[in-house]
Amino acid sequence: MNTQDFLLELGTEELPPKLLQKISNALTTNLTDQLSELKLSFGKVESFATPRRLAVLVHDLQLQQDDQTVERKGPALSAPDQAVEGFAKSCGVSKQDLSHKAFGKADYYFFTKEQKGLKTTDLLEDVVDTAIKKIPIAKPMRWGNLDFTFVRPTHWLVMMLGSEVVPATVMGLSAGNTTKGLRFTGEQEFGIDNAADYQQTLFDRAQIEVDFDARKQIIRKQVMQVASKSKANAVIDESLLDEVCALVEYPCAFSGGFDQKFLSVPEEALISAMKSHQKYFHMVDDNEKLLPSFISVANIESSDLSVIIDGNERVIRPRLSDSEFFWEKDKTESLESRLSKLNDVLFMKLLGSMGDKVKRIESLSSYIAGVIGANVDYSARAGLLSKSDLVSDMVGEFADLQGVMGGYYALNDGEDESVSIAIREHYHPRFSGDSLPSSREGLVVAIADKLDTITGIYGIGQGPTGSKDPYALRRMALGLLRIMVEGQLNLDLKALIAQSLSLHSSKVDASSADDIYQFMMDRLRAYYKEQKVSAKAFEAVLAVRPESPYDFHRRVEALNLFTQQSESESLIESNKRIANILKEHDNLGTDVDTSVFVEDAEKALYEAVSNVAKDLSLSADYEQTMNKLLGLKDSIDSFFDQVMVNTDDEILKRSRLTLLNWVRSLFLSVADISYLSK
Repeated sequence: MNTQDFLLELGTEELPPKLLQKISNALTTNLTDQLSELKLSFGKVESFATPRRLAVLVHDLQLQQDDQTVERKGPALSAPDQAVEGFAKSCGVSKQDLSHKAFGKADYYFFTKEQKGLKTTDLLEDVVDTAIKKIPIAKPMRWGNLDFTFVRPTHWLVMMLGSEVVPATVMGLSAGNTTKGLRFTGEQEFGIDNAADYQQTLFDRAQIEVDFDARKQIIRKQVMQVASKSKANAVIDESLLDEVCALVEYPCAFSGGFDQKFLSVPEEALISAMKSHQKYFHMVDDNEKLLPSFISVANIESSDLSVIIDGNERVIRPRLSDSEFFWEKDKTESLESRLSKLNDVLFMKLLGSMGDKVKRIESLSSYIAGVIGANVDYSARAGLLSKSDLVSDMVGEFADLQGVMGGYYALNDGEDESVSIAIREHYHPRFSGDSLPSSREGLVVAIADKLDTITGIYGIGQGPTGSKDPYALRRMALGLLRIMVEGQLNLDLKALIAQSLSLHSSKVDASSADDIYQFMMDRLRAYYKEQKVSAKAFEAVLAVRPESPYDFHRRVEALNLFTQQSESESLIESNKRIANILKEHDNLGTDVDTSVFVEDAEKALYEAVSNVAKDLSLSADYEQTMNKLLGLKDSIDSFFDQVMVNTDDEILKRSRLTLLNWVRSLFLSVADISYLSK
């Protein structure tokens, strides 16, 4: 089979940096999907992306489709001639050219022909055109008088099979083998001799690294080297690194500085200004203290770097001056005095203002603090003031500082440090893998805030549906569950939901509690799936419906250890057998009448169960419980080997059933392990 490497490069205006990888991945996926649909085989596929180009290199692409037999099923032999003639005409043949074949219980007309495979060169124009058009773009652009739309205007197109140009016109562009270098330095245009040499050619001729991940590592290395020369440590935020990588083709990192007086402003505000506005990496000393310097990455190597450094220092100065001004101005007004302004900030239609929300958070925080033993007064105070920084000038400019600035303002107002920390951390965890609040009061306010949002939005009928989750409630619920589980908080989830719903207005449906609980359990299932916990273990614990997510977690951990023991498999199957036996028997209880027992095996099981039950009554440790229950294996096995449960003696039968019910109840004190059966 003949193959060649296929190269596609689409040159554009500068692409949106935050969308670059998504667009690149979509183009690659669409292209390979099209090739697969056409039954064209290929080898390794490489994606390339820079601010001005999207490229895909498909190795060993099949140069011609395989010949194939095309078969179409027509009407039954008993069908009217008109139907048969119509089918034959649609196939371009006469009735006599059709064959007969049995299909099911009847014979049918079939049309069969051999179709020669098309040349790949003749197919690639449509393949590429479709792959580009299928890229999901929220706001496509139209330019000039063309009918084409894309995320940015397109300027050149490269399509090559090996060393040959693929004749094609896509997006109004004629394919060639000429690409473009950097805008202001080096060769502006140059040719590509062979598709396989694409990456190396761009690097050799224009010092452009088209591989996104490779370019990202170049930037990382440069940033660390610049920091090392400054005898500092660079703080590399991965999302910022991705964005910078999507902004430059030829990275050149350098450092600059700013006036030390700005360090009197909270460092988070300075860092936010550097990251969000200027895409700078900040530097810290060995004690993690912010330094008055930054690292930026230019898209060109300058003969006079001092000019670029001076320009960046001039640009960052007013940004930091703004942060300083906001900080000093915001300190003149306390968080408490801002509460009235929250009444004018809408939280959500039907759920009232942010002023209404903080009152609910205050009440719910007080309730939760009382349950887990946190300071009730500090928790309630932090809950009440938690959103006041939303109406500050600093957060108005830097939205990512909400909560953080509230913590600083609370300290400035003379609030207790516990209140400050709780306000600062109550949005945590903000994303997967993010840290939990570090204080008990912070945990309390974080729970109250998230639960108020979930119950409110669910209660007005706006909960997630299918793949749609416009208010990110799934992520919020996962964060809430992480706090309870990883924070080891023994909170009754149903009681919490009911308490939160009771604080909302009558516009919120209080009967939605069961739906919210089920939603939370679905999120807990997703949490354990990420933790690689088996679905059967989750269902086994869910069957006994623990009230607390943390209690749920302790049971899951106990099951994990239990299933690692060799005796567990036999006990799991025995529990499934017991569950099936007891399925049609109600009101058995655990008070066993041993006077009617006749078999040694049933007496031995009763004795073993009595001893285990006595030990378990003194312990609430689920792992210890499961270890004790492992000791019942031999007694249970002997019971089933030697005792007939469904005897004709009804009194004896009931006593044996009651004994088995007692055995099952001991296991159910942790989980229904019959769910673990294979």
